[in-house]
Amino acid sequence: MGRPRLGHIQFINCLPLYYGMVKNDVLLDVDLVKANPADLVGEILEGRLDIAPIPAIEYARHAADLVLLPDIAISSDGEVQSILLLSKVPADELSGRTVALTNTSRTSQVLARVLIEKRWGASATYVEMPPDLPAMLRDADAALLIGDEALRAYWEVPEGLHAYDLGSEWTTWTGLPMVYAVWAVRREYAETSPDAVQAVADALTSSLAYCRDHLDDISEYAARWEQFPAERFRSYFDALHFRYEPRYREGLKRYLSEAVAIGQLEAVPEIRIFGETP
Repeated sequence: MGRPRLGHIQFINCLPLYYGMVKNDVLLDVDLVKANPADLVGEILEGRLDIAPIPAIEYARHAADLVLLPDIAISSDGEVQSILLLSKVPADELSGRTVALTNTSRTSQVLARVLIEKRWGASATYVEMPPDLPAMLRDADAALLIGDEALRAYWEVPEGLHAYDLGSEWTTWTGLPMVYAVWAVRREYAETSPDAVQAVADALTSSLAYCRDHLDDISEYAARWEQFPAERFRSYFDALHFRYEPRYREGLKRYLSEAVAIGQLEAVPEIRIFGETP
């Protein structure tokens, strides 16, 4: 049997995790496939990947075919910095206006819609676009950015725009953490190769422990490739969590229930966790 095929998100938010995997030589034991979050969903559902971080909303839409690793997710408990709504008007004035949603993450699209409709009480029109802020704001009154593009706008907010960190907005509104992505395993692979799945889970856990002890080093590494200083990356990595503890699971369930409420998900699925009894 071949090595596990592991997906990798090509955003700075996963750098701490995979930095640890490189330092611990874990990548010698897996085939790593890089893609954006939305594309990883298709790769795992079509059997080209065995394990991958995928948007939480896409996990919920395909939960019958997947199980989750138990101790890891991309999450926040307050600000996240890398999921940003930039608007020409205050968010509660978006009724009747157009919001451009980046096409690179489904979870963030739904989160933005939930907050606009439920937190700010606005009824907007939505369009999906590539993550190019000037182009988005030529055609719309507000724009959702995620990942590296959002970080750059968070650190240097464009003049004349209102900026909303959607992690902060979610936690202020609900009192709960927000889970953006989960590590999903093809159910068939989990059943036929449990030892391989456990080995990947253990490697990810070890990598997380390593990255928590070396965040300054990782921040310095990230700063080599970007125009911002290491201190800003350290602030971001401190805001970003990789937790999927009970309170974070509660936050995920709340998010999915809100997605149902606005018509973006048919029902909240039973969440199955690898190694845990349903």
